Amino acid sequence: MSENLIPPHKIRTRFSRAMSLMYREEVPAYGTLLDMVRDVNMSVLENDPELKKKLSESDNLERITEERHGAIRIGKAEELATMSRLFGVMNMKAVSYYDLTQAGVPVHSTCFRPIDGDELSKSPFRVFTSLLRTELITDPELRKKCEAILEIRDIFGDELRYLIDKAEKQGGLDDEDSDTFIVEATHVFKWHEDAVVDKDFYLQLKAIDPRAADIVCFKGPHINHLTPRTLDIDEVQRQMPLHGINPKNVIEGPPQSCPVLLRQTSFKALTEPVKFHGVEGEHTARFGEIEQRSAALRPEGRSLYDEFLNKVRETIIPAIDGSNADEYMQVLEDTFKAFPSTYEEMRKENLAYFQYFLTEKGKNHHGTVTRNINNLIRDGLVDYIPIVYEDFLPVSAAGIFSSNASDHETKDLFKSSSQEEFEKALGHEVLSEFDLYEAIEKNSIAKVLGYFR
Repeated sequence: MSENLIPPHKIRTRFSRAMSLMYREEVPAYGTLLDMVRDVNMSVLENDPELKKKLSESDNLERITEERHGAIRIGKAEELATMSRLFGVMNMKAVSYYDLTQAGVPVHSTCFRPIDGDELSKSPFRVFTSLLRTELITDPELRKKCEAILEIRDIFGDELRYLIDKAEKQGGLDDEDSDTFIVEATHVFKWHEDAVVDKDFYLQLKAIDPRAADIVCFKGPHINHLTPRTLDIDEVQRQMPLHGINPKNVIEGPPQSCPVLLRQTSFKALTEPVKFHGVEGEHTARFGEIEQRSAALRPEGRSLYDEFLNKVRETIIPAIDGSNADEYMQVLEDTFKAFPSTYEEMRKENLAYFQYFLTEKGKNHHGTVTRNINNLIRDGLVDYIPIVYEDFLPVSAAGIFSSNASDHETKDLFKSSSQEEFEKALGHEVLSEFDLYEAIEKNSIAKVLGYFR
């Protein structure tokens, strides 16, 4: 890379902060969430010095309260392909395929994010990106109109396309071009109160699916939420009403007693004024989400997790109005009691991925040792911490989508997965999250074993 070019992680950091500033101005309650999450995280670290020490050994503590992910919805293949190139400027790759039609949401998705440990530590920003499946719009006439609207819209603009081309040709952008790129890219995700359709069309499409209306009826993919990471989501959930924020009725994901994967909550979506060709109206889509990230599971651990979650959902489904929230959380806790609850157990049963690092004793050890990771742990020379789950859970994502869709009843679409079509639109295959976690774990083992020669 030329010395005049800005490293992608620095552009990514500046972009995520610009997005945060924009969203904070558009949704003031988001700023309240950021302040609350920061205070909760500081309290957790102050009260758990051992956790703070482990996090500082294996991660960049500053990343914990950085904005963690955004979510956007786009309408056509060309938008997805260009979005992939836009995020590529910031070294963000498409990881995993999510088929949300299984949960009644007419989209399929991927996550654009950094993929290796160093890049994640420097700036872990990610964007969950969903593509509308127009073939799932049940009204033929509405479907044709939606496709015609999407066909002619341009959400990027010439200047941004020029900068993406330039970055690809020269391997990056200099400081001046990076600033312009961030301004132009941030504008793509800006809220526009003027819809591109009339009110009657909007209401007809919304009646079929409010997510489709959110994608088709506006000038671009306004950011739906921008999510900070907390170390104690239950405490944030408890505090939200104290700050005048109305949270979801249940926390999506595993129970509190099972520190794996991802737990998410949010405040209810805002009802915002919109003009439909000059006619006053309103739209509900944008909301504030919070996440708590824990251990990334191996395929064996993920299968076990899915098995337990399916048992829960066979017993009870959270009601939209929250009337059975307590019962649901109790069933969730009871069902997951059979899942190993400590990282020591998970490691022994090979259910999760871990990152290994030298302890102080290990750093000061100069004698001969057996280069076996388990023996090094036993002797106190090496310790470990779970690799943070950087991705998403389809059921949780769909739950967040559905609960913030004006209490719209979600219909089961039960359409077959269309990963091949999604990757065709994307322009390349998505990466495997399991391969990426495996590589981070192997690299950390090689690094600590390399110290003991």
